[in-house]
Amino acid sequence: MLVAQKRKEMSMNNTRRQFKPQEKVRILRLHLLEHKPISNVCDEYGLSPTVFYRWQKQFFEQGAVAFERNKNGSPNRKLEKENARLKARLSYKDEVIAELAADHVRLKKELGLG
Repeated sequence: MLVAQKRKEMSMNNTRRQFKPQEKVRILRLHLLEHKPISNVCDEYGLSPTVFYRWQKQFFEQGAVAFERNKNGSPNRKLEKENARLKARLSYKDEVIAELAADHVRLKKELGLG
């Protein structure tokens, strides 16, 4: 009864609920792994069965991405390499700035300005 009231309030307000990807997976899991009937899951979360089936279709169509590997090995390997490269570049720039600052202080002292 409470679920029907929630659904009615939602339709009256004309607002759509937004589910995060993790929430969608958790909801799909209730049916796929815990074998809860779709009607119960949809009632519990105020979903249309059409929405549930659309999520399920998308989940299975895009699920292969989780198992794909790129040429470098793991899917995140490219990002890890880029991150390491940028960190090394930033470290080099920090060293150059420190050296320039030290030279600046030395010159100020030599000229008697500091």
